[in-house]
Amino acid sequence: MTNAANARQQYARDAILSASPARLLTMLYDRLLLDLRRAEAAQEAADWQTANTQLLHAQDIIAELSSTLRPDVWDGAEGLRGLYEYARMALVNANIHRDVARTREAITLLTPLQEAWHAAAGALQDATPSPASGSAAPAAPAAPASPVAPASRAGSAGSAGSPWSSSTGAARTVHAVG
Repeated sequence: MTNAANARQQYARDAILSASPARLLTMLYDRLLLDLRRAEAAQEAADWQTANTQLLHAQDIIAELSSTLRPDVWDGAEGLRGLYEYARMALVNANIHRDVARTREAITLLTPLQEAWHAAAGALQDATPSPASGSAAPAAPAAPASPVAPASRAGSAGSAGSPWSSSTGAARTVHAVG
């Protein structure tokens, strides 16, 4: 491996290790949708090996997202888990049957979630005070009320209806382990 490739790998590893829980979640969604779009393009080109690789990686990401849901922190977790399972099975079938329509269905289902979590993470970042301001952070952003579209589920940090908890004073997503 070249020095440049090693440097890129180290940079990516450091970015992951230093990312906040909210940033890790958005990074997973970004990679999930990238995998799905690559799989879709590979299926359209009848490049079944590449499609298989991308679909399997997307399934792994969905499994990770599902396994880290925290129903004890957010009452919408079970609904989201159901959507993840549906998308995972769509990808299994897309791979087995070489069905690009199932891949597109997963993209259609998961894109609004990606956008909602990016918006929530951005709102959380905007609500975090800078060290110079010294002011307290406002309540956590609203979480998606349904697994498909952001809505108005209001809740303060740590409330049972919110995907954010603050047991240590730091915001954490429902996907965060611990």
